[in-house]
Amino acid sequence: MSWSWQTISWAAIALLLFAAEALVPGAFMLWLGLAAAAVFVLVVAFPDLTLLAQVAAFVVLSFASIQAYRTWFRGRERQSDQPLLNRRAEQLVGRVVPLERGIVQGRGRVQIADAFWDVIGPELDAGAMVRVVATDGMTLQVEPAS
Repeated sequence: MSWSWQTISWAAIALLLFAAEALVPGAFMLWLGLAAAAVFVLVVAFPDLTLLAQVAAFVVLSFASIQAYRTWFRGRERQSDQPLLNRRAEQLVGRVVPLERGIVQGRGRVQIADAFWDVIGPELDAGAMVRVVATDGMTLQVEPAS
């Protein structure tokens, strides 16, 4: 087996892509690295393969490996046991709280724990009990609690 510059180049490209994936994880460079490693194996198996054929094989294998990732692996992330952890406003949906400032012209304010929240909903007086039914960014949508 002879180690031509092409063989060494594909091995180096594969290693550089794997290193890039290790430094900046995102599961993208990994698939390109696998394609480069496959071309390395092709060049070792078929040393007379032209450079154009090698590059074409790399492009095709890169495309195929990325499509395989998108099809089989991308949607299988581990589900969180606390999906609302960093969604503070959404955690409040369903809570019943008194209005701190009445709703006038569709806008009011409530206090939940140590935070004040702007609310939108039907006209209500201060002190009325409201239920948080949805969020719109950092604004809570409320309705009268029955």
